[in-house]
Amino acid sequence: MSGLDGRVVAITGATSGIGAATARSVAAAGGSVAVGGRRRERLDDLVAEIGGVAVEMDVRDPDGSRRLVEAALEEFGHLDALVASAGIGAYGGIMDLTDDQLQDMMDINVAGTVWPIRAVVPHFLEAGQGDIVIVASVAGLRGAGDEAVYAATKFAQVGLAGGLDRELREEGIRVSTVCPGGVATEFAMGAGRTPGMPGLAEMLRAEDVAAAVVTVLQQPPTMRTLVWSMRSIHEAD
Repeated sequence: MSGLDGRVVAITGATSGIGAATARSVAAAGGSVAVGGRRRERLDDLVAEIGGVAVEMDVRDPDGSRRLVEAALEEFGHLDALVASAGIGAYGGIMDLTDDQLQDMMDINVAGTVWPIRAVVPHFLEAGQGDIVIVASVAGLRGAGDEAVYAATKFAQVGLAGGLDRELREEGIRVSTVCPGGVATEFAMGAGRTPGMPGLAEMLRAEDVAAAVVTVLQQPPTMRTLVWSMRSIHEAD
């Protein structure tokens, strides 16, 4: 038996990076996936590779999150977990980034975490169980230079998870936050990162974070993980 046999996991931000790696890891562990994101072609390629159902959506729109949950329920008949992985970032001081960059970061990282959770909680309450895993960042635990607004959005995710744990734990719903350090993905490409920049090779891989997410989902029903912080072996604290 694989660790996620029979379980259905909805994943936002699944067109690249940690979201796509998590979808592959869930499928490899025996689970089924409903994947959401803004790039239709990438979603279709992912589903062709690992199975499941795909929904083109923008996490800033509450209706997109509802459609993702509905697609999972229609395809599989139930939904066991949500991984809120959609997010963006950009490097720069408080006055270095444009209004649009900051607005997108706040909308996608914060509202884009709230809406999928609101879409899935009624179904978890009805089932009396469920897992919510929020992919945040170590920047949401201690702040970070040249990314203050990004860190603020990640602090918001960590705070949201803590509040939801208190709200939902007695209903059988576990809420966890996974907080990686630097991850070598498309994150902030063109907004402070370049494909060949020094240091990318020594960062965590998306697959490393996905492994942590799957471990959280495989926990015995008698335990829960609140915050899991991780860094590459090469990255200083």
